[in-house]
Amino acid sequence: MTQLVFIENGRAVTDSLIVAEEFYKEHRNVLADIENQLKKLAEAGLEEWGVLNFQQTQYQHPQNKQWYPKFDMTEDAFAIVAMSYTTPEAMKMKVKFLTEFKRMKEMLLNPPVPVLDSNAAIAIALRQTADVMDKLPQIESRMDRIENTTTIDYGQQRALKKAGSSRVVGFLGGRKSAAYKHSGIRSSAYSALWNDYQEYFGINSYNNTLKKDCERGLKYVATWTPPNNLLIEIEETNGQKLF
Repeated sequence: MTQLVFIENGRAVTDSLIVAEEFYKEHRNVLADIENQLKKLAEAGLEEWGVLNFQQTQYQHPQNKQWYPKFDMTEDAFAIVAMSYTTPEAMKMKVKFLTEFKRMKEMLLNPPVPVLDSNAAIAIALRQTADVMDKLPQIESRMDRIENTTTIDYGQQRALKKAGSSRVVGFLGGRKSAAYKHSGIRSSAYSALWNDYQEYFGINSYNNTLKKDCERGLKYVATWTPPNNLLIEIEETNGQKLF
């Protein structure tokens, strides 16, 4: 049985040879029909559409080995050419072609999944596992680079800053305390915290804390203590020993 429609360059097409055979016509007559339709398309300003849907190509004659012209046709192109074929048998054949076009286009959209026997499936699984194992060092290296270069995001920065502020305000005696209201002491306390933090983590800003160190950073801030000289200055400013 002749295959009415086939896939060419990702499209479902038929060709003039198949049309000639199935509609019991001379191939030269089908070529003439196509040329006539291309001429009409050009006259209608649709020459580009004709080029896209009628692709001229060649075939080799099986007997004399000579090359001759033929046309590959999309479903729309086929419909235009076959429009004039109106006998009852031709109508039946057009329906067969259009049904086959639909089937082939569905195959393009949903290609069949090959069914594998158990040995083939195992072989593929083993090959994929081997590929993953080969790439594993690269994956691990990449993950290490990401882990060692990705810094905390904006939300984490805000959380760290809030934790630091809470810690400093607590040591200053609260926002109503004299030490807190003393801009110099308050500034020194914040500077002491973040300088100690940056030195501990080896960074130039708490914003550059690595994601992997975020939890450690919060714990560091929660347990940080000001230097003794700053503690004394806070106590003296507040007029009482708070610590």
